[in-house]
Amino acid sequence: MTTVAGIDVRGTQHCETTALGVLLRHQGLDLSEPMLFGLGSGLSFVYWDSKNMGFPFLGGRVKPFDLTRNLATRLGLDLTVQETTSRRKGWENVVGLVEAGHPVGLQLDSYYLEYFGAKVHFGGHVVALYGYDDRVAYLVDTDQQGGAVSTSLTSLADARAARGPMTARHRSFTLTAPRNPPSPRDRIVPAITACADAFLHPPIANLGHRGIDKAGKLVPTWFRRTDDPRRDLPQAALLMEKAGTGGALFRNLYRDFLAECADLLDDSHLRTGLGLYTEAADRWTEVAALIKEAGESGDAECLARTGTLLHELARVEREAMEALTRVGA
Repeated sequence: MTTVAGIDVRGTQHCETTALGVLLRHQGLDLSEPMLFGLGSGLSFVYWDSKNMGFPFLGGRVKPFDLTRNLATRLGLDLTVQETTSRRKGWENVVGLVEAGHPVGLQLDSYYLEYFGAKVHFGGHVVALYGYDDRVAYLVDTDQQGGAVSTSLTSLADARAARGPMTARHRSFTLTAPRNPPSPRDRIVPAITACADAFLHPPIANLGHRGIDKAGKLVPTWFRRTDDPRRDLPQAALLMEKAGTGGALFRNLYRDFLAECADLLDDSHLRTGLGLYTEAADRWTEVAALIKEAGESGDAECLARTGTLLHELARVEREAMEALTRVGA
């Protein structure tokens, strides 16, 4: 068995921040999960639907791996990424790093991982690999998936080779901190303002505050979008609250990030944003509960109330981000 010594196998709530935490703690940089999420400008919104999808998807963060790239840039980390179409080469890339004493981040499709309870394809899942033997790989995943876990080498190879939405070609990555990295405190303001600017000026109407407003118009029509509302609506609600989002479609994580920042910076605009995102987080949990109730009861009024809430959330989050663009000014 080959393992990296001294690995802190703490799992947290979201897959990408869990893996980032493992890699950075091994570099001596121990940041909270909300701080990792916020410094990576991770918050967003997308209403995603297409003809080949069984049901619409509500997403609350930036695209997979964008958070990692953002965090590396912000903290001056050396991000080394390897991709290949070859299973053999993809595994050689990982083995060499582990043997050299480095934990490795992997992007893969969680469907194939043997310890995963919910068998749903998600090609943007991220784990940290810290060891292997001739049969299994040793990984760190989220708390809800077990934290320190293992899966067969065959299942890991299948997960890394999967093709489909959000997948990558056997992507593996490492992070290396410079000798004198910038203080996370000094990077808070640019992280907040960059996230706010992207949220307020989305390139298409499905994203940011415009996407939330669009969801407010379309969610009330969801009974016409499904042939099995008892399956699809509770599943959508579950993904919002339990599927590694930290609850409230990542708004709990961003609220907690802003609260950490408010302890470090005395800024009225930051406090305004924190108050509004505290309100938004509560309302997103209410949205998920209404969607679940609609699916279980068949009551269209629940979806109508959801639409009203979403329109209100679009306003609340727009006002929050407008305040946050002025942090540090």
